[in-house]
Amino acid sequence: MTARIIGTGAALPPVYDQARLWDDFFAEHLGGGRAAERIFTGAGVRHRHSVIEPAELATIATMSTGERMRLYTELAPPLGHQAVAAALADAGLTADDIGLLAVASCTGYGTPGLDIALAASLPLRPEARRLLVGHMGCHAALPALASVTDYVIAQQRPAVLLCLELTTIHLQPEPRDIEQIVTHALFGDAATALVLRPDDGAGPGLRVLDVVARSDTARSDQMTWDVTDLGFRMGLSTEVPDALREHVGPLVKDLLNRHGLDISEVGGWAVHPGGPRILDAVEDGLGLDPAALAASRTVLAEHGNCSSATVLLVLRAILDSAVPPGPIVAIAFGPGLTLYAALLELST
Repeated sequence: MTARIIGTGAALPPVYDQARLWDDFFAEHLGGGRAAERIFTGAGVRHRHSVIEPAELATIATMSTGERMRLYTELAPPLGHQAVAAALADAGLTADDIGLLAVASCTGYGTPGLDIALAASLPLRPEARRLLVGHMGCHAALPALASVTDYVIAQQRPAVLLCLELTTIHLQPEPRDIEQIVTHALFGDAATALVLRPDDGAGPGLRVLDVVARSDTARSDQMTWDVTDLGFRMGLSTEVPDALREHVGPLVKDLLNRHGLDISEVGGWAVHPGGPRILDAVEDGLGLDPAALAASRTVLAEHGNCSSATVLLVLRAILDSAVPPGPIVAIAFGPGLTLYAALLELST
């Protein structure tokens, strides 16, 4: 028994040109200079989405964490509602059909929170369950998918997974170190959603076959997401690509071996685009042809890194590309240092 993904949805704030963002704000904010400009323009991002207009970025950078959380509480629910409603429409279901709403987010908190706001706005049935997966970072979509799959199998009820991140509300005040320049060059905002139902072996969709994880706690300092008085601050070591290159091959090979599959049989790779060097490391670690990660590179270019929401944007792009039926592997990375991989099977 397993679960099947039968609907996807996304909601994206206004889009902004990366070069224009540099000229209008980040050139001054990041101290200018050719080195900062090279890092910013070399991030592999052409456009990204933001709930914050460029003219307001300077104000955001001075906000306290409490002010930023109030902003999240205001801006997140409409975006989440739009993504979930789109996924339900794609699945041909209504909110009344849903037994569980799981929300993954690491960029904002409050109680009553986003899950409760959506329970009211959709609206969910009063007995519907809610699950919040918080502060796991960029890889949260896949452990959340595993939990939602377990629910769907055990309860034989449809469920929704929403990944929503507003990274731009955590703009840091005048960061001048390389880590922060890279962070501000990469991250954007997005909401993505999936609808899952019990798999009856019939009809189109993505069967969730397996989810695996690997954590290298000796490298836990290489990727961090710290709560400070001025929002949340990203720590991203230059050593992360090397760590992922070391671990991704064994992780994926173990996953595929459990199902009698080889890397050559995978028809689609939904890899979280943490940055160009991250994608290069995965490509090397798995021995993939450059074309295999085209969807990930396109999502990075057109949306930036939207934390947990991003791998689902890549998955949607793969499905829209008319990938043939068969195995698809999704991979995401986050603090821990943690890697997650999911084996999916597309049927039409």
